[in-house]
Amino acid sequence: MEQNPWKTKTSKLIYENPWIKVEEHEVINPAGNDGIYGTVHFKNRAMAIIPVDAEGNTWLIGQYRYSLNEYSWEIPMGGGPIGIDFLESAKRELKEETGLTASKWTELLKIHTSNSVTDEVGIVYLAEVLTQGETSFEDTEILQIRKLPLKEVVDMAMKGEITDSISLAGIFKAARIFGY
Repeated sequence: MEQNPWKTKTSKLIYENPWIKVEEHEVINPAGNDGIYGTVHFKNRAMAIIPVDAEGNTWLIGQYRYSLNEYSWEIPMGGGPIGIDFLESAKRELKEETGLTASKWTELLKIHTSNSVTDEVGIVYLAEVLTQGETSFEDTEILQIRKLPLKEVVDMAMKGEITDSISLAGIFKAARIFGY
């Protein structure tokens, strides 16, 4: 059952930019029928961070997501170039988006964000023993930062106010660790 039942006949590049590559594949599916399959390859890896201070607070980032055409509340996250250490990229993203640095880092989980169409891999970290500094947003970001009790963030996720997959996975794993 763990062997690949799909057969690829041909692959064709459909679109590429600095962040993604889209391919279309002519395949023979597991039932033996001809078909097509589209895949999206991400050129960066996703990393997300749940910073938690000594009082049990965490930070959320709000931003308008072009692909969804709606506003989204998320844990701090971003992309890191393949070949660069995940943790180094996570430290950079946390500093850029919240101004925070952390002296204690724990990997919480690895996630495949939408494995039916993409090979994107994400890692979620817990960041603790925090120091506040200055943010440095990218020119594509207009961010809103909220500091909230982690328990309240868990409640927001349970009510559907947070819908981003990597945020939800990280929040629920952190909730389990902290006993919520």
